[in-house]
Amino acid sequence: MASVASTYARAFADVVLDSHLDAARAIGGLRQIASLFGESSELRRVWENPAVPADQKRKLLDAIVQRDGIEKPVRNLVAVLIDHRRLPFLARIIEQLEKELDARLGFTQAQVTSARELGATERKVLESQIEKTSGKKVRASYSLDPSLLGGAVVRIGSTIYDGSVKGQLEKIKEAISS
Repeated sequence: MASVASTYARAFADVVLDSHLDAARAIGGLRQIASLFGESSELRRVWENPAVPADQKRKLLDAIVQRDGIEKPVRNLVAVLIDHRRLPFLARIIEQLEKELDARLGFTQAQVTSARELGATERKVLESQIEKTSGKKVRASYSLDPSLLGGAVVRIGSTIYDGSVKGQLEKIKEAISS
């Protein structure tokens, strides 16, 4: 059902860009609703129940949107998902939407794993190096792996740049053994 998520994500990406919405805020609103939907069995029962009239489902959605200050286009997407019984796909739609917006706005995702916590200056320098390498603006996520001993491993899509001490030691080991 990846095509369902992709279809809705592409359509909503069009709305976000054409309406000049703040993409981060729109995604944040979708995440809020997805979180509520995931955590509340009562909410799921109402929105997924075909016996509950659509206007009552939308009134409940409108109350949530008003309470949380969620933008109208986000509300409209969720209403469409409720009406078409596609709300269980919301998490995948959000993932696809992030990828779609990143692609359209010229961003790339980078996962950086380092042996220790990187400071703000180190992150900025590393991200600028990634931007030079990839030719795109970078959205980096960071994680720790003490087994790297030092340095960092950067993953951009399926490409891995290994600048870790552990990786260098493994390369030396391979060179010596061959």
